[in-house]
Amino acid sequence: MKYNLTFLLALMLSVQLLQAKITLPNFFSSGMVLQQQAQAGIWGKSTGKSLSIATSWDKKTYTVAVDANGNWKTKLTTPKAGGPYTIELNAGDKIQLSDVWIGEVWLVSGQSNMEMPIQGFKDQPVLNSAEIFKNANNKNIRLFRTIKEAKGLPADNLRGAWQAADSAGIRLFSAVGYLFALELQQKLNVPVGIIQSAWGGTNISSWMSVETFKDFEKENRYKLKHPDSVVKTDRNAPTALFNGMINPLVGYGIKGVLWYQGEHNHREPDFYAKVFPVMIKDWRTRWAIGDFPFYYVQLAPNESVKDGENISLSALFREMQYNSQFTIPNVGMSVTIDAGEQKVIHPANKPAVAKRLAAIALNKTYGFKDIVYAGPSYKNHTVNGSQLILNFDNAAKGLRAFTTPSANFELAGADKVFYPAKAEVKGNAVVLQSDKVQEPVAARYAFKMWVMGDLYNVEGFPASSFRTDDWFAPQYGKK
Repeated sequence: MKYNLTFLLALMLSVQLLQAKITLPNFFSSGMVLQQQAQAGIWGKSTGKSLSIATSWDKKTYTVAVDANGNWKTKLTTPKAGGPYTIELNAGDKIQLSDVWIGEVWLVSGQSNMEMPIQGFKDQPVLNSAEIFKNANNKNIRLFRTIKEAKGLPADNLRGAWQAADSAGIRLFSAVGYLFALELQQKLNVPVGIIQSAWGGTNISSWMSVETFKDFEKENRYKLKHPDSVVKTDRNAPTALFNGMINPLVGYGIKGVLWYQGEHNHREPDFYAKVFPVMIKDWRTRWAIGDFPFYYVQLAPNESVKDGENISLSALFREMQYNSQFTIPNVGMSVTIDAGEQKVIHPANKPAVAKRLAAIALNKTYGFKDIVYAGPSYKNHTVNGSQLILNFDNAAKGLRAFTTPSANFELAGADKVFYPAKAEVKGNAVVLQSDKVQEPVAARYAFKMWVMGDLYNVEGFPASSFRTDDWFAPQYGKK
């Protein structure tokens, strides 16, 4: 009788092992891209006590323990770019992931200008979208678009699926994300994976974790709620989008992040200047892969939103974004001073945004130092009688001469009253003069809510709006 009982227990245990199930987050699936030459995280749940993972690129098998809550996690050593490969997971019940590629993976996030798909929004197209659709057939680009969900507490999964970058796959995908991937893939000649996690009309507080936001709650118009479960909540509730759309991805192997957000916060540059570096640091800490590249897009000029009275809050916000490049490690900014639209907050020229982000990545991340990625940067100025001469960095080959007289420069004297100034390019300098300012003290360029920038270096990259004065100075510092 004892022998039969022992045999029965052993048989039941064997059956349980054979029936052990594995559950994976949606982004671990066939068709995915893993970051090359990395320790790429993979995790999930299982009803067994352990499981094995076999990777076809190196014929290696990993044995992974399952904790008491049914969770497991490990890292896979990935080779140089290539594929397709397979990953087989076995806990009694087998899962095989096929069509797995190894390459470069980027996460793109933010609000509506990052979310804006190739097909555009209603009555708001993406420039050259018909041509982009016609040429969309790059099998080496894979896209994962997360379904938008706000959560009260950190979630461990999200909805979405990997798709090939064909005409159907790109239609609803971020134009900036896809066009950035296209630039990278064509230059690097490796598979590229883009994960889109963006939602229009959202503020930066939504994308911050509770641990980072709580220190700034008193300064923000949105307040933390304290739900007792992972429930749906408002997209602008603090931490809601971090919980629902970033936390599930933490640990997935990425090369870097692209960020396009700020329209919802453009009237509070001081607050943004404080939380932006904190959010970036927090994301980097959670991913635990060092100070990965974090490249962002400067807000484009437009006058579709309310602005300040004495000085343009939009210009101050752009100034804050520009200055953040010099205070946050391993960041870069795509300037869009020439790519806005006067009455539309979603400018059509997403190809320019993506190309400039790609140039930053190719130079700073991938080592193509011959690729120029930055426009003229105000260095200093001198005064010669009634003339004020602006000098620039990032203009070694000179500045591009104005094709028509520029209306974007202003001069002021000691009275701090600005008047339009005539501007003339001379080498890598701009000479300003105004009949109404005989003794100039300060200059400004494109420092308004709505402008169309026209100052470029010879390589064709635009200068950001800037000012030489610190009148009406906000709390954040200048370069």
